Amino acid sequence: MRSIDLVRFLVFWGVNTLSLWVADALFDGIAFATAQALFVSGLLLGLVNTFVRPALVLLTLPLSVVTLGFFVLVINALMLLLVAWLVPGFLVAGFWSGFFVALFVAVFSFIVNTLIGYNKVTIRRIE
Repeated sequence: MRSIDLVRFLVFWGVNTLSLWVADALFDGIAFATAQALFVSGLLLGLVNTFVRPALVLLTLPLSVVTLGFFVLVINALMLLLVAWLVPGFLVAGFWSGFFVALFVAVFSFIVNTLIGYNKVTIRRIE
């Protein structure tokens, strides 16, 4: 593994962990018993979003098309609930708590990654 890949991995892990920590402060529906549970959840959420989520998105593509992409939000909530189920000390109150927390984490992570330059979002003027 090259050092650039390692730095990128650590940055994404940090952003996931930061997103979950801020979500914990803002939402009553999730809780972390320890800092270790927070860091493990950030790592596992990144791994689940990298490996499991794309398969689920592909399998549910017809449903996502019919719902104009809103079913992807349900998949995000299910990924968060899966992580909460796997990590002792990470609690999610229910599906709707997971839904809104997952939505917040996705938006917050996108904004932070854009601010630090890890999202390749470019705005071009059409002439």
